[in-house]
Amino acid sequence: MLSRTFLTQAKRSFHSSRVASIKVGDRIPDVEVQGSSPAETHKTGELLASKKRAILFGVPGAFTPGCTKDHLPGYIKKADELKAKGVDFIGCVAVNDAFVMTAWGKSVGNEGEVTLLADPAGELAKALDLNFDATGVLGNHRYKRFAAVVEGGVVKQLFVEPDNTGLNVSLAENVIKQL
Repeated sequence: MLSRTFLTQAKRSFHSSRVASIKVGDRIPDVEVQGSSPAETHKTGELLASKKRAILFGVPGAFTPGCTKDHLPGYIKKADELKAKGVDFIGCVAVNDAFVMTAWGKSVGNEGEVTLLADPAGELAKALDLNFDATGVLGNHRYKRFAAVVEGGVVKQLFVEPDNTGLNVSLAENVIKQL
């Protein structure tokens, strides 16, 4: 359990002065991310353009409390419900390396329901303009917590947490209501 002091400090440290530049109607940028190892790479634009309907969600970090307790497990649990609504790909991206993402997926019981994508240098986060300075707590810039419905590589719906890290609009159950 995290201490109240850590959580208070984390809330103060998570800040951003920019508004997300990616918006509904934009194409997902073609940035290289890693799969289960650094040798397995994907270009995000190509990957998502090849999907009829995809969900891409971003989290501040693997093994962080909200991401591990709620965000990723929610998409794993709701994968069948999302597929029933026409989603053929669910991807989670974080500013972590491929080995950490793989271990995190195993730790929460992901058995292929969600494709974990590592963005170790935060290049996709920067290209989407969905990054924020979390150096005070997590050591570097991280993803704002978000979810995007992407069809053929184009953003159709975008859910960005207004405080960067909350769990209000980007959870699986909230996205399902909008599909």
